[in-house]
Amino acid sequence: MAADNYQRIWQTVLLIPAGKVASYGQIADLAGLPGKARLVGKALGYAPQALAVPWYRVLRSDRSLAFVPGSATALEQRQLLAAEGVILQNNRVAKTDLWQPDLAELLFKLQY
Repeated sequence: MAADNYQRIWQTVLLIPAGKVASYGQIADLAGLPGKARLVGKALGYAPQALAVPWYRVLRSDRSLAFVPGSATALEQRQLLAAEGVILQNNRVAKTDLWQPDLAELLFKLQY
């Protein structure tokens, strides 16, 4: 069961376009797992490297990084986002960078 949920989460995160971000809760909702934001974080930690899941595009609901500021992972996330044109100010991403899937994505790309 957990493996199925992880797959749902990974497939949903793979849909976030470059230059956009989503929250853990939003990913949980879109993956058909409402209220399971923490599971999203756990699943991202177990994502196979070969799948190339863009974990760095997933942020807290307040649009901030989920890692300790200044930590190696936070710096890596910041660099990966910057490479896609997403800039953090005061450790937060602008609202304009939030991923809002359109109707076609909701109907035809999301599987859950």
